[in-house]
Amino acid sequence: MSTAISKDGTQIGYTRVGSGPAVVLVDGALCHRSFGPLAAVAKELAAAFSVYTYDRRGRGASGSTPPFAPAREIEDLEAVIGEAGGSACVCGVSSGAALALDAAARGVPIERLALYEPPFIVDDTRPPITGEDARQMQEHLDAREYGAAVAHFMRMVGVPRMGIVMMRLMPMWSKLKAVAPTLPHDLAITVPRQAGRPLSPTEWASVTAPTVVIAGGRSQAWMRNGNAALAAVIPGAAHQVLPGQTHMVKAKVLAPFLAGFFRQ
Repeated sequence: MSTAISKDGTQIGYTRVGSGPAVVLVDGALCHRSFGPLAAVAKELAAAFSVYTYDRRGRGASGSTPPFAPAREIEDLEAVIGEAGGSACVCGVSSGAALALDAAARGVPIERLALYEPPFIVDDTRPPITGEDARQMQEHLDAREYGAAVAHFMRMVGVPRMGIVMMRLMPMWSKLKAVAPTLPHDLAITVPRQAGRPLSPTEWASVTAPTVVIAGGRSQAWMRNGNAALAAVIPGAAHQVLPGQTHMVKAKVLAPFLAGFFRQ
């Protein structure tokens, strides 16, 4: 493991594998370098790229200097890109995709940008996620009820109740609880785009990196609709559907697509 230093002095742990042009991968909620799908994606890409995975603020080996703001997460990503040579291709997944997109809009040096299913809600195909949802989850965190906070988040994103019951019985549940205090970081980035309204046609107008928005062909309609709508408001963005995939995309499907896109 290596360490990048963010603008506010926070240490951000990262790992590099492979050799070649730099690629930085950005995790979604509750995931980090040793827990989540992107380590497998990094392994698949390592034959052709120098791939950087990192622990987002407050997770794994990374610190979390208060007070939190979404801008601090953008600075963390920029610090990792600095370690990668000053610019890089970037792929973000779920809330990590929203973070990567906001970083591109802020002028972080991203060469090519791949966004896998940022969880934006743009219509009435599912109920919106609101500030009240976030407040209720924060109440659990304030009471150190980390399991309840994770369960509340899972319900917010549409995991069936029985699925949550089963997850509680698995070894992974303790790992989810360990990073539960970072859930407000993800919600600060995503909730403003989950109100069930059309996306702003100007919010990401400053993005200049070639961009692709990727959805899974078996993902829920609200997710596919949100991704198509997002591609339509990012200048020059492409929209790609990966047949048979869901929000839990398989590395052996996503990685070859990313490799082709990043080589263009």
